Amino acid sequence: MARQPLKDQLGRPIRDLRISVTDRCNFRCSYCMPKEVFGDDYAFLPKQELLSFEEIHRLTKVFVSMGVKKIRLTGGEPLMRRGLPELVKKIFSVEGVEDVGLTTNGLFLKQQGPALYEAGLRRLNISLDALDAELFGKLNGRGVSPAPILENIDFAKELGFEIKVNMVVQKGVNEQEILPMAAYFKNKGITLRFIEFMDVGNDNGWSFKKVVTKKEILSLLQSEYILEPVEEDYYGEVAKRYRYSGSDEQVGFITSVSESFCSSCTRARLSSDGKFYTCLFAVKGYDIRELIRSGMDDEELLEAISGVWKGRSDRYSDERTEQTAKSRKKIGMSYIGG
Repeated sequence: MARQPLKDQLGRPIRDLRISVTDRCNFRCSYCMPKEVFGDDYAFLPKQELLSFEEIHRLTKVFVSMGVKKIRLTGGEPLMRRGLPELVKKIFSVEGVEDVGLTTNGLFLKQQGPALYEAGLRRLNISLDALDAELFGKLNGRGVSPAPILENIDFAKELGFEIKVNMVVQKGVNEQEILPMAAYFKNKGITLRFIEFMDVGNDNGWSFKKVVTKKEILSLLQSEYILEPVEEDYYGEVAKRYRYSGSDEQVGFITSVSESFCSSCTRARLSSDGKFYTCLFAVKGYDIRELIRSGMDDEELLEAISGVWKGRSDRYSDERTEQTAKSRKKIGMSYIGG
């Protein structure tokens, strides 16, 4: 398939594809999979409804032909999908893939990390919202202490992985952890990224009152550190980055609420059951799995998927209000992959 430049209705190219490999997770974080909704009897997708590795490999080739260069594997918790190193190898075999990353809670890195590194994976984003053991146990809904996560971060770094740590900050919940987290990961030489609490899905009790903005977090950090802004590396880079003065260590901010980046969003999303979403806050997806399993060839798939992206006009974060956040029925984060 010939590579072709592809842009949506607002002139945004497609560059990044986030692939959810499972809807299952071993945590029950309140902003993603609250245990009140995802109880022990929750019915997750049966295996036959998940995209197979062969189907993901095939779709990767189609998306790369449209302009995708970066792939991120997500979930649920992606390390719960068996045989993941095999998928990593398949994705790296696609000519045109420049980068593959993985987002994880880090709990299974001791078991899976070496095989994933051997398969070619080099970049990890690890979610951690607090260093305080009691608070973190409450936040993850399973009583898991941060100790094994921190241990696995050290283990993964020793393997050679480039690591970023993601912290979702909620007012009245964990903002007191901002400075301890910053100090800990600065000392480790690991980039910490502060994520503004977002209204992904409809189950996390979001409101503007619970958002700690980039401006507020930056002000708190500047009470302890001198921070210098860093220029973006590429068009569509989401994180706004700062360097600690006199060092190479950085912090980043994901500012979906206070400083929208819709105008340069280059991300497409593929759910674990093969739905194609053009926005994290999407109401509906496009069933690509059905197209594959109906016998479409690659050119037909390319035409169908391209048509969806060309028609894309999503800019939810530009338009967000308290009312739209409550009334719009959005896909859950655990399903779409964040």
